[in-house]
Amino acid sequence: MAETLLGKAAVTEKLPEHPAVKALGELITDAKFDRGELTLTVASDNIVAALKAVQAAGYNAFQDMTAVDWYPSTPRFQLSYHIQSHQFKEVVRLRVLVDEADASVESITRIWPGANYYEREVFDLFGIRFENHPNLRRILMPDDWVGHPLRKDYPVEGYR
Repeated sequence: MAETLLGKAAVTEKLPEHPAVKALGELITDAKFDRGELTLTVASDNIVAALKAVQAAGYNAFQDMTAVDWYPSTPRFQLSYHIQSHQFKEVVRLRVLVDEADASVESITRIWPGANYYEREVFDLFGIRFENHPNLRRILMPDDWVGHPLRKDYPVEGYR
């Protein structure tokens, strides 16, 4: 599909039979289909339910997750989860927006244990907390490091 669809209404109208769109239904708060990639936004409170839904729909492999700091915009942070379906031969991106005031989201390690180190990396570099994570501690920076170096407002030469 070469065309670009923007917004939840357009995606759900044009792709109503897409397995991820069907599985998530009302959990979708926004959607985008661009350059052959489907991005579905869900509320941060619903990430575990959304991932369980796409897993039940045939998306059987957690690829990775990462964060983006959109400072000074609000909400400040975006988490992107890439989930693959071997059956459908495609990847869907689930996106969660996280506010700086409460920079936390539920851990998905109980669904996909492979998310453990990705969540630790995001915690270490962006400062986003993952509730109920089995071992949430720094993974790249020393334990006594001050701040989170991939935040856009972090000083280039660090804190002195």
